[in-house]
Amino acid sequence: MDQAALATGTPKGPWGSVAPAPPACCLTEVMSEQLARQLDEENNVLPSLSDPAADLPSEDAPDTDSDLMLAQMLQLQFDREFDDQLRREERKFNGDSKVSISFENYRMVHPYEDSDSSEDEVDWQDTRHDPYKAEKPQATPRKGFTGKGKNITTKHDEETCGRKNTARMDNFAPEVLVGDGLGMDLKLSNQVFNSLKQHCYSEQRRSARLHEKKEHSTAEQAVDPRTRLLMYKMVNAGVLENINGCISTGKESVVFHADGGSLEEQPVPDEVVLKVFKTTLNEFKNRDRYIKDDYRFKDRFSKLNPRKIIRLWAEKEMHNLSRMKRAEIPCPEVVLLKKHILVMSFIGKDHVPAPKLKDAMLSPDDMKAAYHQVLHLMQQMYRECHLVHADLSEYNILWHQGKVWLIDVSQSVEPTHPHGLEFLFRDCRNVSTFFQKKGVSEAFGVHELFNAVSGLNIPIGAEDEFMAQIVALEKRNEDHVQKRGRKTFPVSLEDGGPPLKVDADD
Repeated sequence: MDQAALATGTPKGPWGSVAPAPPACCLTEVMSEQLARQLDEENNVLPSLSDPAADLPSEDAPDTDSDLMLAQMLQLQFDREFDDQLRREERKFNGDSKVSISFENYRMVHPYEDSDSSEDEVDWQDTRHDPYKAEKPQATPRKGFTGKGKNITTKHDEETCGRKNTARMDNFAPEVLVGDGLGMDLKLSNQVFNSLKQHCYSEQRRSARLHEKKEHSTAEQAVDPRTRLLMYKMVNAGVLENINGCISTGKESVVFHADGGSLEEQPVPDEVVLKVFKTTLNEFKNRDRYIKDDYRFKDRFSKLNPRKIIRLWAEKEMHNLSRMKRAEIPCPEVVLLKKHILVMSFIGKDHVPAPKLKDAMLSPDDMKAAYHQVLHLMQQMYRECHLVHADLSEYNILWHQGKVWLIDVSQSVEPTHPHGLEFLFRDCRNVSTFFQKKGVSEAFGVHELFNAVSGLNIPIGAEDEFMAQIVALEKRNEDHVQKRGRKTFPVSLEDGGPPLKVDADD
């Protein structure tokens, strides 16, 4: 070790000599005020960096000296953050839904208080504390009166009852527009209020009846929910591939075109039609005339249930078409019967139905051939099928592949029907009139055509005498049937035909 360093008493490190330590201060010097002022002056000599934000002038700076004001500002900031979180949750919950849910009642800061725009102050209106909304009259206490002495007001007071009746109008159905009666200080008497209440109740019941009738009835070109469900079941079962649309409407039914599917019992054509019988009797009110006197359905006729009548009507057409098909008469082929929906083969090609005889553009030779075919079919129906069409006209005859086709035989009856010969005479009049207008010289008159089809050979004379003889024959035939207890025409009891689909809800 260096002898000089030891002599001087100064420690020396490996990097050089160490500076001597400052002399230590005693406790009395630390507590002296003179030393404190000296240290303060030394600190003030050094330049200090000031806060730049403190030098900026503040505009409307709130007074934060008060602890209450500071707490309120912090609470307001917390409430705003809470409301922002609620808005995010509300947007996330509602999404793109048309029906939205609002968390307005759970917000801490109201939009009116949190808004700085004068437009928001005008547009916004607090419905919970609306200063312009009239207050509802207070309820009468249990003792039955309010006030004292001469100012007693009972619950039977005219003005009080009037205001209470006005307030009760808010309980009416939503579709009843009652207006702002309380705001106008409207006073309704008990008689007027009771009349309004009864009227609203009656209108509600009437609206419900109309809605129910609409739901349970087949419209002009649409179907009710029950019919739609039956059609969907046919598609799901594979009987139909798809339903394309309406191709015809009438007084008794709506006809839809569809693509055929498959059945286990029999093949289904590629193109079929669905004949949906209307469940309302508004347009064809006399249809029961064709059923109740038909001996095949007389025991099953029920005038009290329209839906059963419609199903019976569809079943009647199915049996008539099956009987005509066995006689090889050109007509639609029945595929399936499902309640009041009849599935038949489509007469036409490529979704285009065959034209009616009324709309078909035929040459004179084709028109003459059509007349002879219609005459032969009428004779064949009467003599082999023991049926009278009962609504035969150029509207129910189609022209397809060079020959006529008969459709719409739901109203067809047997000749033993009490009005069967009258229906046949009406068919003969329609056919004769149409072909004579078309210039077919070989067309018979009404009386000649009737005798040619029926084979009765009634003497031709005045129309009144002719009709009188027809009515006499009908009366004699009806008496004979009632006396013998059977039909005069031998008709098989089972007409056969396609399967009838029966549901558990029938």
